[in-house]
Amino acid sequence: MQTINIHEAKTHLSRIVERAARGESFVIAKAGKPMVKVVPLDAPAPSPPKRLGFLAGQVQVPDDFDTMGSAEIEQLFGITP
Repeated sequence: MQTINIHEAKTHLSRIVERAARGESFVIAKAGKPMVKVVPLDAPAPSPPKRLGFLAGQVQVPDDFDTMGSAEIEQLFGITP
């Protein structure tokens, strides 16, 4: 997504609006600090953020997780213990 300085946005507003209407999104910044986001009206709504830890307490990892299936894996690669 392109970032445009606020002075440039004021100077070329009609061009920016046309580009946004064609589907482009922009961030307008003041002194390098992002201030607003310009998106077309028909742009799809952003999907909700992914939640980390939503299965907390519902999944248990076995104590031998790191070694599960090691014998079979070693056999597949021709490694003998």
